[in-house]
Amino acid sequence: MKKVGDKLIPKTEDEFDAEDITKAENYAKAINMFYCAVNPDDYRKISCCSTAKEMWDKLEVTYEGTDQVREAKIDFLSQEYEMFRMKEHEKIDDMFD
Repeated sequence: MKKVGDKLIPKTEDEFDAEDITKAENYAKAINMFYCAVNPDDYRKISCCSTAKEMWDKLEVTYEGTDQVREAKIDFLSQEYEMFRMKEHEKIDDMFD
């Protein structure tokens, strides 16, 4: 991006310097890595995305859930941990079944 007055506009390829070329190559590699690393179901989910950030966000929601889902999981697991106690006369093996 270059600044013209108060606005940022994209550079043309002719205006790219070595740093811009490296960034563009790395960005293309990142997108390619997403396509190569995911399973076919996830590929279908991310194939419609136009940026690597969109791909990442979609995969993050798929595997970690939204913020609300994560909070609910944390609450549930915290409560389960706090309630985990061995009963009197219970064997250790039985406690984990």
